[in-house]
Amino acid sequence: MQLIWFRQDLRIQDHTALWHATQAGSCIALIIISPEQWALHNDAAVKIDFYLRQLQVFKTQLQALNIPLIIRHIPFWKDIPQSIFQLTQQFNINCIHANIELGVNELKRDAQLQKLLEKDNKSLELYHDRTLFPVGSIRNKSNLPYQVFGAFKKNCYERMNVSLPLCYPQIEAQPDLECDFLEDESVCTFTELYSDHLSIELQNLWPVSEEYALTLLDNFIHDKVIHYEKERNFPRLDSTSQLSPYLNLGIISIRQCIQALFRRQHGQFSIEHLGQQTWLDELLWREFYQHILFDFPQVSKHQPFKADTQKIQWRNAPKDLAAWQQGQTGIPIVDAGMRQLLATGWMHNRIRMITAMFLTKNLLIDWRLGEQWFMQHLIDGDLAANNGGWQWCASTGTDSVPYFRIFNPLSQSQKFDMHGDYIRQWVPELAHLDAKAIHEPYAKKLNLVLNYPRPIADLKQTRIRAIEAFRNL
Repeated sequence: MQLIWFRQDLRIQDHTALWHATQAGSCIALIIISPEQWALHNDAAVKIDFYLRQLQVFKTQLQALNIPLIIRHIPFWKDIPQSIFQLTQQFNINCIHANIELGVNELKRDAQLQKLLEKDNKSLELYHDRTLFPVGSIRNKSNLPYQVFGAFKKNCYERMNVSLPLCYPQIEAQPDLECDFLEDESVCTFTELYSDHLSIELQNLWPVSEEYALTLLDNFIHDKVIHYEKERNFPRLDSTSQLSPYLNLGIISIRQCIQALFRRQHGQFSIEHLGQQTWLDELLWREFYQHILFDFPQVSKHQPFKADTQKIQWRNAPKDLAAWQQGQTGIPIVDAGMRQLLATGWMHNRIRMITAMFLTKNLLIDWRLGEQWFMQHLIDGDLAANNGGWQWCASTGTDSVPYFRIFNPLSQSQKFDMHGDYIRQWVPELAHLDAKAIHEPYAKKLNLVLNYPRPIADLKQTRIRAIEAFRNL
């Protein structure tokens, strides 16, 4: 008997571990609910709710394939190996199949399970599924991992030029096992727990199911990707794919995205326009950070990639941090982004960079506090991508922005939200202002009286302070 252990990959189509498990024999499925561990990892309530809603759909899909599903509530990952080992004995399972998870705690958990199984002549087969290329396989001429995205991307391009990663075939329904598997009813309890304080409106922003995710992908490729390079940085436009939550929870695969992107080229690596290339590069940034997480595990232990930046004297400024968290900084574009995050569980990527750089440079507050806040509120909170993005903005990470290059939120706002439409949507107390005043409502010449906080930071002076803090290293 084979056991397929689903983790952050609740889908049927193009699922590496599921395909291999079904080829090896009859299967049963396992899902483990660990809300206490999720809390330790700062997973957002909106993300957990999203996962549990997808789980309800996923159960029906497995039933259609005659794959019985066992659901267990195990609060902490340290207790998982022993529990699964007992399961293998109970159901005479000789092999467990699962897709690799790259975090330090996840790898440690799986290694412990592997040791237990080997003592009983059982095996744990782990598969690369989250990335286009297996982690550890992208190496430079010195056989070392890349630390610069440009060189990493070039290597990936060369590999894709040889052949694009293919999707796995459809899974056929297996014969009915006629076993009595009891599901843990705690799933419903947890769904209710996390739904209690999430509005229906918020849930409706993020529908679940593979079918929906694939439709979202098809619509993006058909209607938006050609304009992606020109429009992706404008937060008011509906120009991005919105696929990050579905990729993060494995409702859709990275291979499906690549195959859809090159569908017109019949699966051949041939770039037709800048929109196609730009979205491909965004997918490869995601890939790059996954590989960094594996090759440099210190980044998942709250350590900077650049060791010397550990010495930066970050400010202890709880009031400034709270103002940033709640979108009350007095910098309209920053506040709009932070309020979008609180209201929807998502933030436009350009705005993520602006808000992160404001916190780490203008406020000189430790990037780890921002990283934690994003994880606690993002529906697409991914350890590798979130950490990579924050360390890029803070100039502490791999291939990060030079410390002296600091986004000016005012000029960013004027450039990417020139008419102020995005600000008006999320900062309604400024909605009556014209397209010029809305970016800097407390400019001296305006002399406005508003129900809106004054800026908590002088952009010019705080920029100088940040540069000095890094230069002193």
